[in-house]
Amino acid sequence: MSNAQRNIFSWIILSLSGIGLFLSAWILLPPANMTLFILAVGASEVCPWLLISNLIILLLGFFTIHRSQFKIVTTITSLIAILICASQLAEIRPTQLRLNNTIATELGQNYQAKIPSSAKSNMRNAPFIFIDAFRGIPLTKTRQLKNIRFTNPENIPLEMDIYQPPQPGKYPALIIIYGGAWQSGTPANNSEFSQYMAARGYTVFAIAYRHAPEYPFPAQLNDVRTAINFIQKHASKYEADSDRIVLMGRSAGGHLAMLAAYQADAPAIKAVIAYYTPVNLTTGYQNPPIPDPINTRKILTAFLGGSPQQKPQEYQTASPINYIKPDLPPTLLIHGNRDRIVEAKYSQQMYDALRKSNNIAVFLAIPWAEHGFDTIFNGVSNQLALYYTERFLAWVLAQK
Repeated sequence: MSNAQRNIFSWIILSLSGIGLFLSAWILLPPANMTLFILAVGASEVCPWLLISNLIILLLGFFTIHRSQFKIVTTITSLIAILICASQLAEIRPTQLRLNNTIATELGQNYQAKIPSSAKSNMRNAPFIFIDAFRGIPLTKTRQLKNIRFTNPENIPLEMDIYQPPQPGKYPALIIIYGGAWQSGTPANNSEFSQYMAARGYTVFAIAYRHAPEYPFPAQLNDVRTAINFIQKHASKYEADSDRIVLMGRSAGGHLAMLAAYQADAPAIKAVIAYYTPVNLTTGYQNPPIPDPINTRKILTAFLGGSPQQKPQEYQTASPINYIKPDLPPTLLIHGNRDRIVEAKYSQQMYDALRKSNNIAVFLAIPWAEHGFDTIFNGVSNQLALYYTERFLAWVLAQK
């Protein structure tokens, strides 16, 4: 190899080490806009990939770069990136132990003994499986029904996608409500999760709702309630058990799931699962995160038609924390401590309020996770969330 070729190769390795550090840095850095937010979500969730990539670059630089200054810079840059990634991976084991203890404390130390063995056999056998971060979480075949219309408010067709287990039967109904700041999203969001859960014995209904700002609150809640009624009415047709319905949502979808389940006239809901969910919209408007990648006040104004000063009743009515009372469905809250869209303190407040009213509630905080962590289905955080979501669901449905 000529000197010119060596120099080009050295510059390439040096550039790759810089890119590796730049990407890894977003495991720690707060994103100031949506582009950087996407990097922050992805960096934490593909941390194993980044670790291996940075290690390869380090070794390439150390053994192939001949110019000392290039070698030093590449080595230092890659080592910093490796340390960042390794620091997150080192948190996984203690986090697993803490989450194990948390869910056992809330549901009972022997809660897993109450889960039927048939359900256990289909669950993931560990909270985090390193190889799955690379090969993906295995998905098996399910039956799917797409674009099933369930209502037509104001001539807006609303549809749902239905995921059924491989074999005909009668299964618990898991109703999925997507996030998207109440302004975007489709039932196809997080389809890998829907397929995964259907393969494990749930009839999954991924539903749509009207979007703000064209349709402000309570249009979204009304649509969710209509979907629940439709599913109850047609449960036998879609192989669902109308007496075993669970609502699950992410972000804005988790907000709607809690609102729907906590209404005074809500149908019988077995449980609610809410990932990184806003619960107190007045406080959320008054104290937006810093930095604020999505412009929280603009989102809430579009959803509710104004500020809390202009629409105080709407903010009150649209905040799930205002519906706390005894005998609510058991609730699982999962949140990332580094969430810069909806801060984890709100799930903590919801959990505290639920427990104060003697409701069953579990709050699981993932230290490194950002908002929307489960967008990457085989990511580090979603593996943890999936493991405990499965067990919470199975435990709830085993209760008489």
